[in-house]
Order: sequence, then C-alpha cells, then structure tokens
Amino acid sequence: MNSIDSRIFIREAKDEGYLYVCKITCKDDCEGYFGVSAIGSDAVNIKPNIKKASYLRPFLYNVISNKELIMKKLLLIVITIGIWSCAEDTAIKPDYVLSAEQKHNKFSSAIPPVLRVSTGSVIKVDTHEASDGQLHREANIDDLKNIDFGPIHPLTGPVYVEEAEIGDILAVDLLDIELHDYGWQAIVPGFGFLSDRFPDARLTIYKINTVAGTATFNDKVELKLNPFPGVMGVAPETAEMLSTIPPRANGGNMDDPNLTEGTTVYFPVFVKGALFSIGDTHAIQGLGEVCGTAIETPMTITYRLRVLKDKPAIKEPQYENDEIYAVTGFGETIDIATKKAVNYMIDHLVDNYDITAEDAYMLCSLVGDLKIAEVVDVPNMLVTMHFPKRILRQL
Repeated sequence: MNSIDSRIFIREAKDEGYLYVCKITCKDDCEGYFGVSAIGSDAVNIKPNIKKASYLRPFLYNVISNKELIMKKLLLIVITIGIWSCAEDTAIKPDYVLSAEQKHNKFSSAIPPVLRVSTGSVIKVDTHEASDGQLHREANIDDLKNIDFGPIHPLTGPVYVEEAEIGDILAVDLLDIELHDYGWQAIVPGFGFLSDRFPDARLTIYKINTVAGTATFNDKVELKLNPFPGVMGVAPETAEMLSTIPPRANGGNMDDPNLTEGTTVYFPVFVKGALFSIGDTHAIQGLGEVCGTAIETPMTITYRLRVLKDKPAIKEPQYENDEIYAVTGFGETIDIATKKAVNYMIDHLVDNYDITAEDAYMLCSLVGDLKIAEVVDVPNMLVTMHFPKRILRQL
C-alpha cells in the first residue's frame, strides 16, 4: 500500500484570513503543494491511504480542528485532487516481469540467471507457495502426509544485476505485495519448534479475502494479514547447492514478518551480479514461526534492485522502514545470533554516524530492541535488533 501523509505545514496571516499550504508527500519521492485561503480557521491534519498507485480508495480523515466547516471542505477538495495526481504519478510500472515457473530452490553461485538487469530496475514476479503446488486449495491431510520435500521453497529468479560486484551492497526495495486468494498452514511431523509435543500431521486450507486483507482462523478469530516473502537472498560464494531452509549470511529463509511492503532490505554481494531470488511467501506469520509454517500462499511482488557502492560493508542482511533500522544475525544458538546482531548494530552506528563504539553499545542498551525472528530452521536461528529512526535522526 502506498501511504500518503498530507499535512498543513505553513499558515500565514493575511488581511482576509489565513493562507494554508498543504504538502502532499508519497512514496517514490512524489510530492505536491496545494494552497487555499479561508477566514479564521485552524489547521487540520489529514492522513489518507491509497491502495495501488493507480486508483483511490475511500479515505478516513483524522480532522484535528473543528472550527470552520467551509475551510475543511475546501481543503478536502484540494487535497483529494492533489492525491489523485500524486497517485497517478506513483503508479508502479515494472521494467521486467517474471513468472512463478522461472524458479529454483537452492542457493548457489552455479545457478544461471533467468534475467539480467541494470541497477534501478523494477521487477514484478509471481511466486509459488512453499510446497510448489503440492498443497493446493483442494489439498487434504493425505497430500500433506505424502508431500515431497524435494521441491520445497521454490524461488523466483535468480536475477543478475550488471553493476553488482563482490563487496557491494544490493538494496531490494519491496514496492508492492499482492495477496492471492488461498493459503495453507500445517503441522508437519518432525518439524517445528515443539515437534516432540505435536507429532501428528494437521492441515488447514485458508480462503483469503484479498480485498479486506483477512483470513478466518476459526469461528472466533479473524486474522488481519501482513504479507511478506519468507525467503530472499543473493547467491553465496560457493557453487555448492545449499538448502534454502536455514538463514545464512546471503539471506535465505529469514522468515521475518517485518520484511513487508515499503521495506528496503540490504544484502552483502558475494558473487558478481549478486543473483537475487525471492519466494516462500507468507500471508501472515508471527516472529519465530514456531510451528514451522505460516499461512503459505502464492503472491505477486514488485521490487526494485539497486547496487550500492562505496558504502560501509555489511556481513549479513539489514533492513529499514520509515520507523526503524534493523540488523540480522544468524547462528546455531540464540546466544551466537544475538551477539552477532548487537555487534552489527554497533558497527552500523559507528560506520554511519558520529558516535563512538562505547556510546553506541550503551545506546543499544537503552533503545535497541532484540527480536527472535526465526527459531525452527535448523541448524540456524535468526535474531534481529531494531533501532528507532527518531534516535538516529539526532545523531
């Protein structure tokens, strides 16, 4: 979803009243300015949302002031016109499209790319769900019991980025994520954080309401969905065919539900061209994915690839959104993963801001939030640290 924040940011006194100038800012650096005059009115704040950049959804306006109805109506008209114009300007037009059949399910430098692009390219991809079609909308418990784990985790890609060299950083901007209309969740015998307690197979097929962005868990619980790709990554420096199951330095099965639309993910580049792939898409999942599955569903994802050069090197994936900057650390124990995440955040602060390592360490203790992102993907677990941008802006 493209979020637009519209605020009155200038109010000038005039003989006949006040001049209000509205700045409308949306993603992709689109903004517009709109002014209107009225007599004796206070400012208002309006925060609408639009779904897709190509059309408007109904708005919920949070009107702070309640004095001049005429002024409000004028402002709403002006801002609506501005938002419509801004929406048209920010329509996401992909440079390339990949089908879900352009896939693989290993991480290796030996896998040939399905597409070659230049930095800044926008790619729209379809993905299969995690079973690669084995657990379809009509699947039953026998399908789960007889599942073939060979094709698990189909990934769309890899994509070769011409400018990417070893030591660069590949930035992946998640621009748009579209839900499909079904998904599944399972307890798979022998898999999951509590596999000893829950040895029996269980399968639930969900019907996804793509308009409302919801799914029904049972007759009491309605879930608001939060779609994201569970697996993203670049090729490792080895030609060995590595499983996608555990998270690694190249990305892999991070299963972090914070990697949603509007997030930028940064990957260290280990091979020329980077060779980026994406898949294992989830409609909703909690941190940890403790039973081993989320609501696994096909999706359509639009992302932009950017090569960053001459930036401080990173050892493992990092990401950011409007509110936080985050680092990830993988390890065979929570302790190892946690220590890596804390060290990576200290390194990020020292490398990019005017702060000493000692102060960074102390500040992480005050405002850094450690989170367990993934615990079920043996042999590695994933821990993240989130750092608020409201503090970064002060450094």
